[in-house]
Amino acid sequence: LINLDHRGAVGADPLAGDGAGILMQLPDRLFRAEVETLGITLPEEGDYGVGMVFLPSNKTGLNACTSSIEAAIKNEGQILLGWRDVPVDNSDLGEAVKETEPCHRQIFVGRPAEITDEDEFERQVYVLRKSVSNKVYKRHDRATATYYPVSFSCRTIVYKGMVLVTQLGAYFKDLTDERFESALAPVHQRFATNTFPSWRLAHPYRMVAHNGEINTLRGNVNWMAARQA
Repeated sequence: LINLDHRGAVGADPLAGDGAGILMQLPDRLFRAEVETLGITLPEEGDYGVGMVFLPSNKTGLNACTSSIEAAIKNEGQILLGWRDVPVDNSDLGEAVKETEPCHRQIFVGRPAEITDEDEFERQVYVLRKSVSNKVYKRHDRATATYYPVSFSCRTIVYKGMVLVTQLGAYFKDLTDERFESALAPVHQRFATNTFPSWRLAHPYRMVAHNGEINTLRGNVNWMAARQA
């Protein structure tokens, strides 16, 4: 990721960029040890999912979003295991970036006994994420506007933000922990061409790290229709 530093954009503030991130497998050894100190006992690897969430920094929005997530977990028949505050160090971020910095938390959910297949559990976690997002977005509330589910899976997790490539590892302390292990690591530094940078638009996304203009479905369909003749 640091080797991509040459292609990233920065603003008037040299510490403010378009964002960068990394997609990795769930670090079971790290999470298991960390949440144990919080009184949370994780089931076997593959039997729990982790949601990496950008939450509002204001108390009203934070409480609204966390209660929505917990209610959805109950409604979808999942098992709420607990929350973890993601350790970060924002001392090297630009001042403009700090003003929009979200609250970073991870939510842990267990696989219900009636779901015996990991693929099915992954699908259920996906439905859970969409259910929460729909509920929060339909509020049209400024207090919850910064809510964004970065990733929610029983297999992978995304660490990303409106940071420079050289800041990512120092910002998310998990990434420099020797217990953080993964067999894959797609990385990306975003270079915005037609949208303003934001925390949620940093790459990679939940299943892809792309470097192309795939902005709208309608736009691509129209261009293909124009080529048909």
